[in-house]
Amino acid sequence: MKTSRAGLIRLAGLSALIGGACYVFVGVFHPANAVASVTTTRWAIVHVVACAMSFFVLLGLAGIYARQAVKSGWLGLVGYVLLSLWLVLIMGFSFVEAFILPHVANATPALVDGWMKMFNGGTSKIDLGVLPTLWTLTGPIYILGGLLFGIATFRAGVLPRGAAVLLALGTVLAPLAAPLSLSAQPKIAIPTGLAIAWLGYALMTERQEAATPVTDLPVPAPA
Repeated sequence: MKTSRAGLIRLAGLSALIGGACYVFVGVFHPANAVASVTTTRWAIVHVVACAMSFFVLLGLAGIYARQAVKSGWLGLVGYVLLSLWLVLIMGFSFVEAFILPHVANATPALVDGWMKMFNGGTSKIDLGVLPTLWTLTGPIYILGGLLFGIATFRAGVLPRGAAVLLALGTVLAPLAAPLSLSAQPKIAIPTGLAIAWLGYALMTERQEAATPVTDLPVPAPA
């Protein structure tokens, strides 16, 4: 049984395409980060999709980086590591929002209120420990990671440069969400989702010159 490098790259591209589509879905349909939203069906669906988004983009990003690792240099490596770290952190927050908050909203409203104030500002009545600090760190990690990875992808010239520009701009524009309404803030992430889906599609449909075996598992001889 042989698994080729080209085959793995295409699978990574498909993963990035799915993850990017999930990213756009979350940006379009994400409800306002408000206590009243937590018990709605829309909240549950969006945050389950957000968990899937983190998973698929994490896999896809590995393939995108591997395809251009040599040409993207240290800039690409740093951007890849930062974006991957951001995805891992976001997956944890999304998991809590999808599977925990809706079930404790009525029993412990102070927890939900404190969770929302972590996003929107204000003084919480409950101690969330290190979580507010982690959430604050996700912003700079996301912006710097997306900017560096976008620049590295543009300079490498292996994948579409338009997608690289969109990725860099999409992440840098994140602070512009602050003055927007709570319902409009998630939509600022849509360009980043489109960029990831674009990169994934390009990776998936790219023609490889040769299929280099990565794994060669011996097949037992018949008895």
